[in-house]
Amino acid sequence: MSFMQRHSSEVARLYQTEFIRSARAVGMLWAICTLCFAIIEVVILIQPSWVGTRELHYRGGGPAPPTGTLGLFEVCMEMDWPVPECRGSLRTLTPLSAFQSPAVLVCMSLTMVWASVGCLCLFRFCNAATVYKICAWLQLTAGFCLALACVLFPDSWACAEMRALCGDRVSSFSPGNCSVHWAYILAMLGVLDAGILSTLAFVLGNRQDALLPEDHIYIYIYIYIYIYIHTQCPPQLLNPNAKKKEKNTTFYLSTLLWW
Repeated sequence: MSFMQRHSSEVARLYQTEFIRSARAVGMLWAICTLCFAIIEVVILIQPSWVGTRELHYRGGGPAPPTGTLGLFEVCMEMDWPVPECRGSLRTLTPLSAFQSPAVLVCMSLTMVWASVGCLCLFRFCNAATVYKICAWLQLTAGFCLALACVLFPDSWACAEMRALCGDRVSSFSPGNCSVHWAYILAMLGVLDAGILSTLAFVLGNRQDALLPEDHIYIYIYIYIYIYIHTQCPPQLLNPNAKKKEKNTTFYLSTLLWW
């Protein structure tokens, strides 16, 4: 019976060791993807390529239609190719009047993502499960803000900037002579990325909780109390005939607890 118990405990210990190694590898991959997602959020915010003109086959007989791209902060017209003429101010973080709500939501999403990146430093000071869950909620909130920005952006297309670039047929959710460009597509992919990263963080947090069950905590408390009593009390009170044995047992238990 003792052999079977010892064998099962060794198997459980090996399984737990392999699980910890795989959890650390997945956690490292999650941290790298979180950092990449934060950089993608910066690109989404500053790039004026959310909407752009389509490639139209123009025939003479009138002024050529304008060509260019539009973002949350700037409208760039290709008047003097290859250098576009941009209107708007990214340096002062002043979005276009029609896209203020999407810009604020993207800024909130960016703040949440970078806050989750900053929380990676807490792994050396706090419980890993708590840090994972904090990052998961931050990333889930970032994804929600980014998804709401992706919905409000086409709802704001009926504005003067869009009409000047895409023609008079522009309306809400109808870009006229324009089409969505890579920055808007990247924002929609960012929503999916935020959902995947937050789900993975929740899973890692729950797995970290499973590594230290509640029963094991009481075992460690019992061992600590045992070591404290055997190190602080005089040996004559515990076992007058086993001083050396008590000293060796205390040393082994202390080493086990430290390990």
